[in-house]
Amino acid sequence: MTLSDGELQDIIERYNCDGFAILRGVLDADLIDEACRHVAWLCEQYPDLRPEHLHHPLMRDDAFWVRLVTDARLLNIARAVLGPDLACFTAHYICKPAHDGHAVLWHQDGAYWNLEPMNALTLWVAIDRSGPDNGCLRMLPGTHRQPLLPILPRNDVPNMLASSMDVGAFDLANAVEIHLEPGDVSIHHSHIVHGSEANTSAYRRCGLDIGYIPTSTMISNEALYLDPILACGRPGPSQRYRPWPGFDEGKTIAFRGHETWNERAARHNAGFEPVAHRDEDPLHMTYRMMRRLTEGTVKTIPAE
Repeated sequence: MTLSDGELQDIIERYNCDGFAILRGVLDADLIDEACRHVAWLCEQYPDLRPEHLHHPLMRDDAFWVRLVTDARLLNIARAVLGPDLACFTAHYICKPAHDGHAVLWHQDGAYWNLEPMNALTLWVAIDRSGPDNGCLRMLPGTHRQPLLPILPRNDVPNMLASSMDVGAFDLANAVEIHLEPGDVSIHHSHIVHGSEANTSAYRRCGLDIGYIPTSTMISNEALYLDPILACGRPGPSQRYRPWPGFDEGKTIAFRGHETWNERAARHNAGFEPVAHRDEDPLHMTYRMMRRLTEGTVKTIPAE
């Protein structure tokens, strides 16, 4: 799907007014089918992880993941909000299995990020149909104008973030359910209050949650969200970026264009000085991220 300038302007106006916007039919069915295969492949690679926790460290050397988050149709949307020079600093599949998919309690994305300045966009790609029956996103319109509120640990109910926020000051009756079909996209502000219910239906609910920032924004989290992907445009003057990985059939799925991917990645990487590869095991890094969510230390250095 190619958006006209008028359509992009309408999206920006809705985003600025409500803190979120919905775009229909952004990605084609073939790419969504590849993403479904990618989710299945990741679940086979990491059978001990719940599918809600297919976090970005698992895919740092995954060519299909980079191909997906740098898709021109997604970047076109992100550029309209953030400008031409973009990095992707986080992206993970939130895949709620049928019958016992975990909730994502009320929260603000920016409460988990140390960004300077706090200028980020969350773009959510529907891999499955998403509705109220299987735990779709719910937004509180206008709450993007609120400050970031503290993260509160929550273990009284199963929930992906092991935390929530105090929503006593908000009228939850105003929540808007985000109904999406595969290939649809929603975008939302880093301050907007949102969440999703548990999935008790007979149908899976899977989406890819992507965090974009301008390359002028710095990441200062300690040992989290390390070394973003330079998605498009010019690199920032101080931020380090990891190289786009080459296609390796042991580290991803085959996808359309994988035969020429290595040449594309090499051309991209030649435009900046990539950071050296980190030796930490991706699964270990993912467990460390999940532990810090549970401890409430995603924005601080955890105690030894």
